[in-house]
Amino acid sequence: ILTRITQGEGKEGDIEKLEALAYQIKDSSLCGLGQTAPNPVLTTIKYFRDEYEAHIRDKKCPAVYCKKLLTYEIIPEKCTGCMVCKKGCPTKAIEGEKKLPHFIHQDLCIKCGDCYSKCKFDAIKVY
Repeated sequence: ILTRITQGEGKEGDIEKLEALAYQIKDSSLCGLGQTAPNPVLTTIKYFRDEYEAHIRDKKCPAVYCKKLLTYEIIPEKCTGCMVCKKGCPTKAIEGEKKLPHFIHQDLCIKCGDCYSKCKFDAIKVY
């Protein structure tokens, strides 16, 4: 369930299923380890429920951590058109001419982060 949520495939009701499963494991375990194993999940649901909901409903990761839920975007005002990001993109998702702002085609972007790490002008925003 957690993997599905972090990959943008979470569904309504997943949080409740995860919570119920965690309590079931906690209540039915015969050893201390089994009884405490669900605690990290229960704690994150308690304190970060809004982030779980953002993953499921908005398909966004507020912590900007879950790779499949990230969006890379070029800020036109900062892009110098140096072509470094375009040349390094493994899927040719970046379009643009030399000395003009570039653009990332989201449907082609595999979210590898190569463009972000190579841009010397801080022109790529990740959210």
